[in-house]
Amino acid sequence: MTASRRLLSTPTGPLVVWCASRMAVAIAVLVAATSWLRGWYHWDVALYIKVAQYGYGGYPDHYPDQGIAAFFPGLPLTLRLVHVLVGNWVWCGLIVSAIAGAVAVTALARITELEAPRGAGTWAVLALVLSPYAVFLAAGYSEALFLAFALPAWLAARRRSWLAAGLLAAAASTVRVTGLFLAVALIVEYLTAHRRLRADVAWLLLPAIPLGLFVVHLHHVLGDWRAWSHAEERMWGRTFTAPWDALQTTWDAATASGVQSDYAWQFRADIAAIGLGLVLTIVLLAWSRWAEATYVGLQVVALGTSSFYLSVGRATLLWFPLWVLLGKLAVKHKSLFAVYVIVATPLMFAQTVGFVTGDWVG
Repeated sequence: MTASRRLLSTPTGPLVVWCASRMAVAIAVLVAATSWLRGWYHWDVALYIKVAQYGYGGYPDHYPDQGIAAFFPGLPLTLRLVHVLVGNWVWCGLIVSAIAGAVAVTALARITELEAPRGAGTWAVLALVLSPYAVFLAAGYSEALFLAFALPAWLAARRRSWLAAGLLAAAASTVRVTGLFLAVALIVEYLTAHRRLRADVAWLLLPAIPLGLFVVHLHHVLGDWRAWSHAEERMWGRTFTAPWDALQTTWDAATASGVQSDYAWQFRADIAAIGLGLVLTIVLLAWSRWAEATYVGLQVVALGTSSFYLSVGRATLLWFPLWVLLGKLAVKHKSLFAVYVIVATPLMFAQTVGFVTGDWVG
């Protein structure tokens, strides 16, 4: 057995892959950015930091910014906690994502190996960290923190530990609205396991509590019961629309003359991501993976019925059944997985360079 194969089969394999990928990303940023730390301070990073510093009322000496109500409080609260020990806010985000990512990839590997040979979990982690959008697992964004709660919640559900699953899903629901889709999928997993409702299903309703508290808090600060949805409309232009209209609007934006190239390519990538999500959902349904299909399918429906596709490519990071599937594929068909690595790796580094130099990458 070669050294690399021995690494894949060890419990520490996923963490080794995670740390090695973080080092590779850090070196790429060091080469590409004029200031390494400043390179990480782009786009939503600044908005999460703003919430962490000033809350949802915004900077008091500037103006109230109701647009930041679109960002759930889990990450800002975690940033504030880390800031007690770390003075720089950007560093806080990087540290949170690094630690949360380590937790997430460990859980991803264990989920994969519940029904796959040893080593498949490390392959799944490798697939995730080579995703074209993996830069968002390193930056001070919410994806890593969400996965750090969501994947252990799923692992607990697979082990039929419903209290732990409910508590972890509740934590995930403080980070992203995707926690709501996770909660629904966990209930489907529960019904798949037990075929009937029992008293312990109530634990899976826990994610509704932080969502309700968030709504109440925004009303207290901003005086609007629908502050979150209004922020999505005002800041991001997101409203519910027919899926064919959303596709047409996105396609027009991707192909219109005069559109900045980085935006045009990301719109095209978002269209491809919606297609990927549809295929993945259909495959999961065909395999009777009802809970996983619910989790991915609800996200595809939500993203595909927005005014236009926005950050769908980035959302693929949260579709853990995709990474589990790729991990299993790698074990059986290494040549096919090699194709994925050859295609994904340069895209991942290109997106990373784009992010730290200020381009829109998702």
